Amino acid sequence: MADFRVETDRLIVRDWAGDADWDAFLRHTNTPAVMEWLGGLLDAEGERKQRQRVEECRALNHFCFWLVERKDDGGHLSGEVLGFCGMKRSNQEGGPQGEFEIGWRFRADSWGHGYAREAAIAVRDAAFEIFAAPSIIALTVPENAASWGLMLRLGMKRDEALDFASAAFGSDTIIAYSLDRADWEALR
Repeated sequence: MADFRVETDRLIVRDWAGDADWDAFLRHTNTPAVMEWLGGLLDAEGERKQRQRVEECRALNHFCFWLVERKDDGGHLSGEVLGFCGMKRSNQEGGPQGEFEIGWRFRADSWGHGYAREAAIAVRDAAFEIFAAPSIIALTVPENAASWGLMLRLGMKRDEALDFASAAFGSDTIIAYSLDRADWEALR
């Protein structure tokens, strides 16, 4: 597959272009607020591993978490790297394996402007339209209301059958939301 790129009204969701993308992403998202429910701040080795996981995921699946940047349109955070949004094959220890899992991470000063929703809708639709996913899941911790709130706004439903015990992200449980193709088609 050629490099991934989708544009929305305000955003560009695309493959990573190199060190400058990663530097901007990590500078804006490796913060206490953003990393609160993601296991805490990453040290230099954690940052290296994060990049390696995304690059290996992309090489294996032809998709992963893509960079999200604001179009240079004079708006809030115009032309800036906002974070990432994309999908991978679920692989969290103890959880569902091999499912199309969507996820996102956005810089704190972009919260509350609808950027995560706009990017996640584009990724959700790409999962079904481009990558032929039969269904998608998203995972978070119960305490992260902003994350599962977005899952609900994407049309996803709570799927307790996929929940699993894990202390990896500062909670005892990872909770799941899911959306199948038929329910996605009904949203359109």
